[in-house]
Amino acid sequence: MARTKRPGLRKLIAMCPHMRRVHALAGSPPPRGLEPGFATILRIIVDQQVSTQSGAAIWRKLEETLGPISPPVILRADEEGLRGCGFSGPKARYGMALATAVTDGTLDLGKLPRMSNARVEETLIQIKGIGRWTAEIYLMFALGRTDIWPAGDLAVAEAAGQLLDLPTRPTIPEMDEIGEQWRPWRSTAAVMLWHYYHHIRSRPGGRPGG
Repeated sequence: MARTKRPGLRKLIAMCPHMRRVHALAGSPPPRGLEPGFATILRIIVDQQVSTQSGAAIWRKLEETLGPISPPVILRADEEGLRGCGFSGPKARYGMALATAVTDGTLDLGKLPRMSNARVEETLIQIKGIGRWTAEIYLMFALGRTDIWPAGDLAVAEAAGQLLDLPTRPTIPEMDEIGEQWRPWRSTAAVMLWHYYHHIRSRPGGRPGG
């Protein structure tokens, strides 16, 4: 078996039959890391509640139009410029709010790596347009935190429901309870569930199968 690159993946596979099943069906997920900083948070905001393809298209247009993304660049573009790159009205306002907060010092991104998970989330969600999911994705992929559980992510919930053979997609409180079995490697468990979700969708009929 190829060496796994996800923190705790071998331990999850060893201790959990569900994770063993995912790994047997879909293999190891590819490594995924994001550079900490303003552009990554903005990209996560862009990706909120849209398909992977749509988010990538908007981001590509943004970079092609504005060049390297930074708070001053976004502020110069203004909401109208962001909408011209494919941002919705609310997301354009969220982008401006983030750029303003970083520029005026309300949000000091350099301090986040030294904060606890809870403190990072508390700090980020003070910015308009950043909620639990956005903060969790930043914690997982930009700050490399190993025990983050995005219970509100629909793909993770759908995959968990199918993997655990639940009658309906679990709610956020139910997902919080489900995630307890994968501590202290819930970030990797979530990545495995995303991986499983895409595996499910690639199969005829969109079901997990053998």
